[in-house]
Amino acid sequence: MKKNFLYAITLASCQFLCAPTVQAQTLNQTDDGFRGIWYHIGKLDNEYVHKYSGGLGTYPSNHNPFAVYSPEVNKTFFCYGGASKAAKPSLLHEVAFYDHQTGLVSRPTIVLDKATDDAHDNPVLNIDAQGYIWVFSTSHGVERPSYLHRSRKPYDISAFDKIEATFVKNGQETPFNNFSYLQSYYQKGQGFIHLMTHYERGVLKYGAKKPRRTIGFITSSNGVKWSEIKNIGTIQEGHYQTSGQWKNKIGTSFNMHPDTEKGAGLDYRTNLYYVETKDFGKSWQNAQGKNMTLPLATTANDALVKEYQSLGLNVYINDVAHTAKGHPVILYVTSKGPDPGPAQGPHTWQVAAWNGKTWEIYPVATSDHNYDMGSLYIDSQGVWTIIGPLEAGPQPFGTGGEISAWVSTNQGKTWKKQVSLTKNSAFNHSYVRRPLHAHPDFYAFWADGHARQPSESSLYFANQKGEVFRLPRQMTTEMAKPERVFKN
Repeated sequence: MKKNFLYAITLASCQFLCAPTVQAQTLNQTDDGFRGIWYHIGKLDNEYVHKYSGGLGTYPSNHNPFAVYSPEVNKTFFCYGGASKAAKPSLLHEVAFYDHQTGLVSRPTIVLDKATDDAHDNPVLNIDAQGYIWVFSTSHGVERPSYLHRSRKPYDISAFDKIEATFVKNGQETPFNNFSYLQSYYQKGQGFIHLMTHYERGVLKYGAKKPRRTIGFITSSNGVKWSEIKNIGTIQEGHYQTSGQWKNKIGTSFNMHPDTEKGAGLDYRTNLYYVETKDFGKSWQNAQGKNMTLPLATTANDALVKEYQSLGLNVYINDVAHTAKGHPVILYVTSKGPDPGPAQGPHTWQVAAWNGKTWEIYPVATSDHNYDMGSLYIDSQGVWTIIGPLEAGPQPFGTGGEISAWVSTNQGKTWKKQVSLTKNSAFNHSYVRRPLHAHPDFYAFWADGHARQPSESSLYFANQKGEVFRLPRQMTTEMAKPERVFKN
């Protein structure tokens, strides 16, 4: 009896300890509907429950693009972080398209099961000159690998092939299997230029084992063989960067994590910087056109747009857009700290606009959370529009809220609410994404979710007129008509 008992314990222990590590899998399976991932981080012992949480299928602001309009086939292709049907959902990297001719949406293709529920691992999508659709599967840190997939046929989402990509490290070709916070750009005749984060240990003033979030860029003519990673910023504990493209110019805005002996630098992100390249990364300039020597390594440098550290303010960057003249405009939120709730507010949305000679900074409005993320649109007539969760939602002081559009007709100096896109919602909406080459019929893309507790998460898009459509959670046909849920 004792022998059998010990054998059972040993067997159970082996089944637990010796179980193989769950690996990400390329699936190429058709899903039967759109289910976004619910995610949380930063457990709190108060009514707000988490530092941030909710339906984060289009998170974070440092990933771009989630959607690309292709005039060649009159479709908007998009990706998102989907949820498996398991009791504890796994993050699925899914791709679908909206057909502008028919007004129908395809069933999504599950490209990859990422073997995590971390929305930081959400995918990024882009399209090359031949029409091949690329899915770049990011990773949050170095604990999990990253992946590249390319569609088997141009403008076709039915099947994707895993790409065994390499990059140059220390003069040697090395598997390119780890990248975080990815922003993908493709330029005809050049190829891909990606802005990304990589993690470096043993370089920080406090905590040798703690990684610095180093921002940089990497290039490739074909998506298979990549250059070395060239650093953009190495200030103190690192950065978050968010970028945008105008013609062949790519501009990136970033904050910095201050050195802190207690290790809270990531929470206390501050300052606002900007640099740009017009020659595929060969050289970088500030907005004034002054050549910058990279990486930037000191807090005071010629890329500094606004110094916020002495003001005790955090900086959360949402988007970078450009005027008709190619002048950058940065959309961001400032607050007094990382915690949710009114105590560290106000959470002030601001724009920093380069006017050709200097940066002008103007407030837009206030919301109730640091992670209330929206996008900035600037049309050919000079009208600036912000679409985002600027109004409190059903879970106040949680991530997201109700979506509204705010407009400026005087280069950001003053703003006025134009329309509420969502009303009387059950869950908060957030992370409104502007598609690349956005078509008026698929103009903004986001997800919803309960901001306090796990919930279903649906995916939505809005047209330029302000009509909002929910993507079907259940599909029985290959194409379906999205449900209009809000109209103005």
